[in-house]
Amino acid sequence: MSTDKTKPSKPRILIYTHAFPPMIGGVETYVMLLAQGLTQGARVGGDDLQITVVTPIPARGNNDAALPFRVVRQPGLGRLFHLIREADVIHLAGPCLLPMLLGLILRRRVSVEHHGYPPICPNGLLVYEPDGTVCSGHFMARRYQECLRCNAAGGGLIKSAIKLLVTFVRRWLVKRVEANICITAHVKDRLRLPRASVLYYGVPTLRDPEPFALSSDPFCFAYVGRLVTLKGLPLLVEAAGRLKKQGYRFRVSFIGDGPERGALEKLVRDCGLCDYISFAGSATGEALAHLIRDVTAVVMPSTWEETAGLSAIEQMMRGRLVIAARIGGLGEVVGEAGLLFPPGDAYALAECMKRVLDNPELSQQLGDKARQRALALFQQDMMVENHLAQWFDTPTIITPVR
Repeated sequence: MSTDKTKPSKPRILIYTHAFPPMIGGVETYVMLLAQGLTQGARVGGDDLQITVVTPIPARGNNDAALPFRVVRQPGLGRLFHLIREADVIHLAGPCLLPMLLGLILRRRVSVEHHGYPPICPNGLLVYEPDGTVCSGHFMARRYQECLRCNAAGGGLIKSAIKLLVTFVRRWLVKRVEANICITAHVKDRLRLPRASVLYYGVPTLRDPEPFALSSDPFCFAYVGRLVTLKGLPLLVEAAGRLKKQGYRFRVSFIGDGPERGALEKLVRDCGLCDYISFAGSATGEALAHLIRDVTAVVMPSTWEETAGLSAIEQMMRGRLVIAARIGGLGEVVGEAGLLFPPGDAYALAECMKRVLDNPELSQQLGDKARQRALALFQQDMMVENHLAQWFDTPTIITPVR
């Protein structure tokens, strides 16, 4: 693989991703923010950048022409080969096998951004499927029979064996790329890869975040994100039930959508919490800002090892207190700027919520601290600059994105 980092003319950066709009999720948001930041105001050695996002995801009505960078969807093998050959940097949002292999064969500069655990776990989640618990690391401990048993639960033994074999190939390849970029120190420690560094997510810097009223009555908590099993959302319902029994007045809003919504709505009804908990559905942009306006604290009760927690970062930038499970990269992101509780502990979560209800000023104090942490670590411009520093030795210039 080439290690020549002389200044290219009009540097060409190809970002390959299996997750891109119209899909909704953290990786999709990250790719969009990185590509936009590289296009709007970033220069290398005095040159503008040529940014191309390549994805197998169909547009399904998404208006790619409105984006400030080129998008190539569902390329065939020949076109993908050509795109990689013509690029100066191949940046993969995850260890995608085919473009990683082509990039290495063509001796391109390849970097892989790790948003999950595919190089050390056949299902990529570090979740032991038979009981839904966090995996202790069977693949890295060479307990391959446990990996086979884990994934056979969802797709049969043959598919499980294929996933295991692919994990060996994937790990062999990522050990040979020029840079392994990890989105938290937790991910770096878990993956144990050579040429690894930590680059945090970056979100747009809100110059004047929407304030919230401490006197909001009743106090409003919210969860913001996908409604999926690994997010530990029944835990929040259970904690709300505990607070109701103790006579507290409050609201909880689930902002987002997903396959668990129906089950959560039923759980709320069964627990008699319909007057306390509501479901707002998915929202972005101004619609999300409107929903967040009355929210004083955001709760992230994940039960799996979150690699980072982009939703937490976004709300920290808004100056909101984050109450989060101390697990994976989520606890690292929030740090001392929020309230942390042991994962899976509904009692401890309820106690954190009670602290805020008993002392509303705490939400303001920690919300300010969260915003300062976001400004110090999680700005979009910083993310862009740090990526360019990984790819080029020449000076980079970042014009802040407004």
